[in-house]
Amino acid sequence: MMRGGPHGSIQAMAQIEAEKPKNQSFAASRLWQYVRPFKREIIGVFTLTTINAICQAAWPFFLGLSIDRFVMPATDDATRAALTSGLWQSLALMFILFAVMFISGRSQIVAMAVVTQKTLMALRADIFKKVQALPISYFDKNPVGDVMSRLVNDTDTINNFLGQGLIQMLGGIFALIATMIAMLFQNWMLALASFSVIPVMLLSTDFFSKLARNAYRRTRRTIGDVSSDLQEEIAGVKVAQAFNRTEANQRRFSERNAANRSANMSATTITSAFNPLVEFLSTVSTAIVAGFGGWLAINDQLTIGAVVAFLAYVQTMFRPLQQLGAFYTQAQSSFAGAERIFELVDGPNENEACAECTMPPVQGNVAFDGVSFAYDPAKPVLNAVSFEAKAGQIVAIVGPTGAGKTTIINLLSRFYQPSAGEIRIDGADISQFTRASLRQQMGAVPQDSFLFAGSIADNIRYGRLNASDAEVEAAAKAANAHEFIARLKDGYQTVLGERGGGLSQGQRQLIGIARAVLANPRILILDEATSSVDTYTESLIQKALGKLLRGRTSFVIAHRLSTIRDADLVLVMKDGQIVERGQHDGLLSLNGLYADLYRRQFRQVVEAT
Repeated sequence: MMRGGPHGSIQAMAQIEAEKPKNQSFAASRLWQYVRPFKREIIGVFTLTTINAICQAAWPFFLGLSIDRFVMPATDDATRAALTSGLWQSLALMFILFAVMFISGRSQIVAMAVVTQKTLMALRADIFKKVQALPISYFDKNPVGDVMSRLVNDTDTINNFLGQGLIQMLGGIFALIATMIAMLFQNWMLALASFSVIPVMLLSTDFFSKLARNAYRRTRRTIGDVSSDLQEEIAGVKVAQAFNRTEANQRRFSERNAANRSANMSATTITSAFNPLVEFLSTVSTAIVAGFGGWLAINDQLTIGAVVAFLAYVQTMFRPLQQLGAFYTQAQSSFAGAERIFELVDGPNENEACAECTMPPVQGNVAFDGVSFAYDPAKPVLNAVSFEAKAGQIVAIVGPTGAGKTTIINLLSRFYQPSAGEIRIDGADISQFTRASLRQQMGAVPQDSFLFAGSIADNIRYGRLNASDAEVEAAAKAANAHEFIARLKDGYQTVLGERGGGLSQGQRQLIGIARAVLANPRILILDEATSSVDTYTESLIQKALGKLLRGRTSFVIAHRLSTIRDADLVLVMKDGQIVERGQHDGLLSLNGLYADLYRRQFRQVVEAT
């Protein structure tokens, strides 16, 4: 059954983005692959829609028939009882038709909703699986917001299309065909006269939808400005208050809010003009039926009951026409969204030289041999970098910003592939093994440990999901995190907010170290794990790191040079090359770049105190 007035229909058409897919048949065929497993349910939807359409076309016919047979004939005392009985039977039949319409209409919506949600569940699962497997380089070129938009907004357009648009399209087509057949069956001349307003209706819908579409584009742009401003101001409310920017921010938000209000008023003005036009066309069609139908009835070419049936048909004929127009626009938007989704899902994965080749347990000997790399071919980041780290050694990587320190770690973890040279672990080229098996041998403690929403125990267990509670607690003790965790009300079951909300940065770092301890990697990466914490917490972290580093090959990206005095090898980088290498004392004696960096930091510490 069709729902929504003419005003709502034109608004729905306008609010859907007018973007068209580049390859509609491709998007439709790929989407069908997700819907195809539910063919039985789809057949059921078609059956229910057919039943509903037949009932919609049948009840006006029986209404007219009842008037002709039981209301119009002259009555006397002898026939009144029989006519009354027949009228009640006819009304009971129409009640049954309405009940079947209601049940079939609701059932088709529920059945299609089941198909839609199962389809979207499979689609979202494939998108999420793909996102988890995307190379890091993909996110360098594509904003995370765009990926989220495909997962949320583009799937939502498909949800609207399958769950609402497709039902409206099927119901509209079937109901329109059944209604037109019924009208032609009763009187083809009056039917054709009633159809004369259909071309005007279609042209008017197309004209107003184009006007409204442009208006609603502006509303989407302005509401985007409002949402963006709101998100930014909520995230930066502390900074706004600290710099007394709240009043200025309120004025800016008011301006954007007013722009959105004006855009919506313009769009509403356009769509509201469409409603009277539809009502006028409906009235014209009704007048045609009443006038021409009445003339036919006067000349005994049509019964009064048939005229009444035609009046009922006219009232139900316009809504499917409008919604079919809206369906086309919605289908275009949905196929465009599907195309964007399948561009992501069908995109290339990270290449593996051998998908079955897993890296065996390693000792931890790491060698870079003439490794070069560039994120942008015109701007090389590493240039023929070579070094060797023995198993169990601590290798510190230092240098100014942009020297290539983090890139070395990214290449070792195979987030990127070298453009030249080779990286070996225990003498084997790491590119010959799967990334998953390589990363199982590695652990990392970044500068700001990322914690997920969930319990503290789950965050520590993140690197080894089968770890017992006792092992989680032992890892926390080794990381010097047990003491503060035990003081929390729920201990290890304390649920953290987004990104570890509720904990200090130092506490988040200690949990990150506990996570690495539990994972027990052979190769460890530390990205200045003691930065941005207080002195006491830094001492706890340093003690925890001392235990963690023992017996592992460790790479430490160091900004505080005082933290790498005991490193077995210090690599000093500049402009993508290793310009100095050695140990702390020896590098100081060279009086080169390392010594210069160390003296600057020492001077800053002295001045700060």
